[in-house]
Order: sequence, then C-alpha cells, then structure tokens
Amino acid sequence: MNSWRRLAVCALTVLTAPLSPVWAATPENVAYVTNQGDGVTVIDLATMKTRQTLAVGKDPRGVGITPDGRTLVTANQADEDVSVVDTATGKTIHRIAVGKNAEFVRVSPNGHFAYVTYEPSSSGKPPGKDESAGKSGKATQEQAAEPAEIAVIDLSKFEVSARLPASPETEGMEFSPDGRELVVANEGDDTVVVYQLESGRAIKKIDISPYGKRPRGVKASPDGSRFLVTLESSDNVLVLDSHYAVLKAVPTGKGPYGVAFAPGGATVWIAAARSEQIQVLDASTLAPIASIPVGKRCWHFSFTPDGQRVLVACGRSNALTVIDVAKRQAVSTLTGFDQPWGIVTYPKASGSLDAPPPAGAH
Repeated sequence: MNSWRRLAVCALTVLTAPLSPVWAATPENVAYVTNQGDGVTVIDLATMKTRQTLAVGKDPRGVGITPDGRTLVTANQADEDVSVVDTATGKTIHRIAVGKNAEFVRVSPNGHFAYVTYEPSSSGKPPGKDESAGKSGKATQEQAAEPAEIAVIDLSKFEVSARLPASPETEGMEFSPDGRELVVANEGDDTVVVYQLESGRAIKKIDISPYGKRPRGVKASPDGSRFLVTLESSDNVLVLDSHYAVLKAVPTGKGPYGVAFAPGGATVWIAAARSEQIQVLDASTLAPIASIPVGKRCWHFSFTPDGQRVLVACGRSNALTVIDVAKRQAVSTLTGFDQPWGIVTYPKASGSLDAPPPAGAH
C-alpha cells in the first residue's frame, strides 16, 4: 500500500473510531447544604465559596451522601418525597415518594440503603394537650391510623424496599458501629428505639422521660462505647452505653439538637440552638470546654474532612457560621442561603447528620 494510502486509512480510522465515554468527576472537598427555601448549595471547602445550587424537591431538610460521594439523597418535606442526585452531573436522577413530613436521612455505612423518617400525622411538632383531636376527635383517629414510619430506600433499585414502624415524631438516627442496628430518637413520646436492620424489628425501646424531654439528636462515639442523645426541652444530653443502658444525663445550653464527636473522639460538639451557641465538651467527662456564639436556629453542623473547620447551618440567620476547631472561635460567616437546614460533606466527615463509615461495617 502506498504511503499516502496508509496515511489516509489511519486518518479515516481516527475520525470514525467510536469515542470513549467521558465521565464527569465526583466533586471532592465539598459540603452540601439543604435550604428549606430552595435547593442544595454546594460549597467548595478550599475557598468557602458556592460552586453551584442543585435543584431538588420543595423544602429539602435531611440530607445524606453515599460513601463513594456519587449519590446525594434529600428528604423533601413539602413534596413528601426524596430526591436522588448524581453529584457528578448535579442532576436529580430519581424522585421517590415517601410520605408526609419527610425529614431525616441517613445513608447506610455500606451505601446500599437510605433511611428516611416521615410522619403522616405530624405538623412538625408534638401536639399540645388540646391540639391533637379538635372538637370532633377526628385528628386523633387519623393519627392512630397513620403512625410514623421509617422508609428504607434501596439505592440500587431506587425504590422503597421496606417501612419500619416508628414512634411519634421520629428525629435523629444513628447506626451502631457495626452497621447492624439503627438508633432512633422519638421526641413525641420521649423514647429511643433500636432497630435490627437485617430483620427490620425493633429490639429495644428506652424510656428517657425520667431524664428529660424531646430527644432530638443521636450520635455514637468513635470507639462505639457510648451513644449521646440530646434532650431539647430539658436542656441536657443523655449518655447510653453500647448496650443502650442509661449511664447519666449532663446539663447543656438551651435547646440542644445536633451532636457530634470531633475527629479522634476527644471532644463532643453540641448545637445549643436556643442559646445560639455551639458547645464543646470533654468527651470523657462531658465537662464544658468552650461555648462558641453562632447564629439563629442552628440545628445541624459538620466538620470539614480535614477536621480543621466546623460549618454550622443557621436557618433563621440564612447563613453558615464557620468555626476554627483549634481556636474554638467563629472565623467567618457564609451568606446567601435560604433557611439552611442540614449539611454533610464529601469526603464524609463527622457531623450531626453523618459520620465517616466505620471500619468493618456491613
């Protein structure tokens, strides 16, 4: 074959060869913040600037991310469903109906399932003595007919695979260190319920009413020896051992909600929302170390993946407070949010709504 013909064939081969697919990269070193007003804000943690806003359902609250960072899940309270987002493209790839008042999300440590709390009979807070039934008693009947549940979403099939019966006003959720159990706070009846995930059965129910009221946040210690449960209306935090026995209750600031252990487990951080503070406690003794002023209605927060900063979502301030962990001081405020509610990061970090996957999780 003449040389010019060889060149022509080579050129034609290059032009007609099928192109290899180009995959968008999973964002790294980012935080995802749900805004009750609209969307999910993606923050570049290197610059602390907004990279983009993701469109999801209405009134997104709880948020979770898979261990590989590829899939983001939001609970959309107004739309009664869940948005599943491909983080590489920023596009919603599935909407999954859940039920009224979808609120909290936790993605299993293996990334296979998302657990979503919802409350068909709830208007967002426990009813007062005379609020439930009205004059006819109809609301009470409806509440009895529609108990709270936890939807289990299979993230490989993008469908609800099971529903776990729950107690009134399901709130924070936490996995046991081995990933086999789910610990759930129920503010409506002052209980903590433990579920065996393989069977879906509730295996333990702890009455916390002797120690306080309205359990909200739940967090396991990094070594798995304890669980902390914040009690919002009694301004304290309850300590459970690894078998869920109550050890003690310790005072906090007003309205404790989100709770997390710092990376390494030496300190505990608590969002005392009504005190407008983040409190830092010694993890061994739970003695107070510092109180850091933040904004209004700050419920949830996350450490950055490097452990050097904490980002606090302050809903009524429409802002995030950024805290320097070493200095235990607020160093900046990020604005431009619309009632920020929840926050998680990728890589996954310690926070009130998430944690790095534990070693040996199933």
